[in-house]
Amino acid sequence: MSPRWEPHPDIRRGRSVASTLHTHLVLVPKHRRGVFTDEILTRCEEIMREVCAKANAELSEFNGERDHVHLLIHYPPQVKLSALVGSLKGVSAHYLRKEYADHIHKYLWGAHFWSPSYFAASAGGAPLAMVTEYIESQKRPD
Repeated sequence: MSPRWEPHPDIRRGRSVASTLHTHLVLVPKHRRGVFTDEILTRCEEIMREVCAKANAELSEFNGERDHVHLLIHYPPQVKLSALVGSLKGVSAHYLRKEYADHIHKYLWGAHFWSPSYFAASAGGAPLAMVTEYIESQKRPD
């Protein structure tokens, strides 16, 4: 087998694709209220791991502070990132509001838990400048 095709744990293989897609997500509660405690963050991570697993994605890292959470997700190209984010927010909001109703009600009122916006950035791989240089260095046929 060619050395370029040695198995690599970070590369997902499908029938017609090999990929390594990672995204860094930042989610904030509505009005950036400081609703999270250590216990709520732990439960939020559990919920989000389950959502990712059901979507054939992997929650590689999770952490947060009082007013936001960070996620590093490894996912296949078949997963639509915006749909995954919608599931992460929707499922976690449902369970967190249900399980921590008294605490959350002090910070958030109305039907919304998460802000409708989010931050997503590609992560991993070579820096953009290196990819650009590599593509530019390709030899066109004469």
